[in-house]
Amino acid sequence: MEIVFSITQEADGGFVAECLSEDIFTQGDTWDELRVNVREAVSAYFFDQVKPSLIRLHLVRDEVLAGT
Repeated sequence: MEIVFSITQEADGGFVAECLSEDIFTQGDTWDELRVNVREAVSAYFFDQVKPSLIRLHLVRDEVLAGT
């Protein structure tokens, strides 16, 4: 089983992760911290169930450019 997280970068530089199929949310100040926090959140959510074999982090980047 694989679960997917949508990752967005906050204006302050941190990251927010939202699972697309389960009610799992977490954050991290750095990418490395986010990865650790996602694994911990998934482990806690599935504490009494079979854990997913894969966790996919999908970074969503929204950029707005001014027209000229």
